[in-house]
Amino acid sequence: MPAPEDRLLVVVPALNEEASVGDVVRSIREAVPRAVCLVVDDGSTDATARVARAADAVLLRLPFNLGVGGAMRAGFRYARDHGHSIVVQVDADGQHDPAYIPDLISGLSESDVVIGARFAGVGEYGARGPRRWAMRVLAWAMSKVAGRRLDDVTSGFKANGPRAVDLFAETYPAEYLGDTVEALVIGARAGLRITQLPVAMRPRQGGAPSHQPLRAAVYLFRAGMAFLLALLRPRVPLSAAGAS
Repeated sequence: MPAPEDRLLVVVPALNEEASVGDVVRSIREAVPRAVCLVVDDGSTDATARVARAADAVLLRLPFNLGVGGAMRAGFRYARDHGHSIVVQVDADGQHDPAYIPDLISGLSESDVVIGARFAGVGEYGARGPRRWAMRVLAWAMSKVAGRRLDDVTSGFKANGPRAVDLFAETYPAEYLGDTVEALVIGARAGLRITQLPVAMRPRQGGAPSHQPLRAAVYLFRAGMAFLLALLRPRVPLSAAGAS
């Protein structure tokens, strides 16, 4: 049986991340040399695609911006169609440390999804005000759905095993925050086992943060709505996605 790294696809959704995506790809290749690194260029208007190719990534260019959820669904379908049974998501801004990837995929021996959790006792990553309060409420609510404690349900740093790849290739949500909150709800309600691994985050290597202080109230509202809408939608059984 091939080692997990031989079946691993590392998906990097990227929108206008020319300043950091090259270093991210090189860090991934250093951490997991036998894995395939797929950069999904989500409608960038800068040199993201050129820099990713120069770093020796496989490149998938979307015709226009779909958001992280749409980019990740494309990545899951690429994995399914090309024989990759493990998918790890790594953001293109450099905050996710690829050195944790082997530990994340090791956790798949007992889980279907392993979250790289920023608030589980490692590192100094912090969020303030309403945004941090929203994260705590969402973590509490999602823990109830998943049946185990989850400290960081909005993390984009995740490893997904074979059952999750099959499910998300068909159902991964493209709405704002759907790639984190709603995807976990879909997975938990389908029967996926979701756990977490404490990780330390790094500073952004380039670009602008996606969340500004003035947008915290909007984030709170939309995160809550994403969670509630996910609960209201019909449950998707694993068998319906072709999982075994």
